[in-house]
Amino acid sequence: MADRNVGVVAIIVKNRADAAPRVNDILTQFGGIIIGRMGIPYRERGLSIITLIVDATTDEIGALTGKLGMLKEVTVRSTLTKV
Repeated sequence: MADRNVGVVAIIVKNRADAAPRVNDILTQFGGIIIGRMGIPYRERGLSIITLIVDATTDEIGALTGKLGMLKEVTVRSTLTKV
C-alpha cells in the first residue's frame, strides 16, 4: 500500500458563478479521498473559500490540486502530514 497522508486543502474561488460547477465536478471526481468539506462565502470580498480534509497519497492530492489549480478563477494550496 502506498504511503498515505492526511492533510488540508484550501481553495479560494474568485468568481463563483463561473467556477463553482467546474470546482464541484473536480471535487466529485476525488470524493473518495475527501474526509470533510467546509465552504464559506466571503461576500465582502466576492470570494468563496473551501477547505477540504483529505486522506490520500501524494499523487492523488497532487492530481486534485493540479486540476483545481488549472482553473483561472481558483487558487489552491495544501498542507500534509504522514500518518
